[in-house]
Amino acid sequence: MATSEKADDGYSAVFFMEGAQVARHMRGSEFGAFLDGYVGLSDLADTDVRAVYAGLAPDLKILSLVFFRIYFDEEGRADSYWNVPIERLSEIGAKGPDLGSGPIKLVCRSLCPEPEFVNDLWDPNMTPGSNTFQAVRRAVEANQLKFQKREVEADTDDIPVLNASVKRPQAVEPENAEGAQQRMRLAQMIRDQRLRIKTLQSVHRDALSDLQREHRHEFQIQRNELLDAQQSLERLRLTNEQLKRRLEERNEQYLSLQLELNSARASKEAQQEAVSAEVVLLREQLERKQRELELRNDQIVLLEQERYDDAQREPLEDTLLSELQQQNVFLVAYHPGMGHITLPFEEFEHYFENPVGYIARKCGMNEPAYRQWLAHHDDPTCQADVEGSPCGQPLIRVSQPSDFRPGIDDLCEVHQVSE
Repeated sequence: MATSEKADDGYSAVFFMEGAQVARHMRGSEFGAFLDGYVGLSDLADTDVRAVYAGLAPDLKILSLVFFRIYFDEEGRADSYWNVPIERLSEIGAKGPDLGSGPIKLVCRSLCPEPEFVNDLWDPNMTPGSNTFQAVRRAVEANQLKFQKREVEADTDDIPVLNASVKRPQAVEPENAEGAQQRMRLAQMIRDQRLRIKTLQSVHRDALSDLQREHRHEFQIQRNELLDAQQSLERLRLTNEQLKRRLEERNEQYLSLQLELNSARASKEAQQEAVSAEVVLLREQLERKQRELELRNDQIVLLEQERYDDAQREPLEDTLLSELQQQNVFLVAYHPGMGHITLPFEEFEHYFENPVGYIARKCGMNEPAYRQWLAHHDDPTCQADVEGSPCGQPLIRVSQPSDFRPGIDDLCEVHQVSE
């Protein structure tokens, strides 16, 4: 997209939105430099930005608005595949609200003249107090981009007439003029209301899509947890069957030894004593295995009961947890080494009992090792004891807990050698 600072003796500007407010201003030529990849915006790295292209008259009246989206990569550079012709779209947009100089030309998701670009656009918010049009209008009036405001002379020669052969009346009757103004105001109100209805419908569709996506994500998490529980139960069953087979084998061995003992008892007393000792030993082993089997069976029953109780347990009525469960709420927490993680309702209790221990398990570490890495992450300095106090030499921070080596990454090169 080739944008110019002046088009038809006017100006062009791009406003980056944050919520219902303008967060950044730039001229059209500056935005073109971002699209060409000459410069980047580090504060917008890996961000999908909502922006507004504004075509302005020389007197800084808004002539056209294009509400578009653009992605900035990890280096803060504009997406190289982004090719929305916002300047051309601004020239063929539909009629929008009156922002001071008659209806503007408007291009947004609900009013897109070229459908192939509809997914790269967004709809303005027309809610009182959060009106996007008013926010852009205030930004243009503030003129932080220092455009030179020039007055525009009205050109009466370009006013179209219905019939050139009919002479223009010298004066317009007041009643007809007032009626024409009322019709114009009514037409503008109808256009504004239609635009607001379309934007509200688009917001509703987006909200519904977000809810469906969250529902699918939560359903997949629960399904994975159920599969994990089923696999764990199946492993326990297989282990139980193996123990039973081993017990049967030991029973057969025990019976065989008993037969051998009975047959050898009449011949040799010494051999009888040896066999008796072996039988005692096997009995002890058998009893121990039986106790292990009983304990394992008890553990299986207890685990199944706990799993059933956890699945059936409901929080108390009229409590915050009950409300959270009914609303299918989940938490998002941030911790070093893991970033942002989503906590389902079933893990709230485990998390709040010991957040550090919970994150350590998620990282595949024990809690002391994770705390040692966390101390290094918060203060990457040498921890060697120098006359009763840490060395304090700055070190390179190890960003991943699994890569941290105690005694190496928390010591400077001098103390690593001395250690």
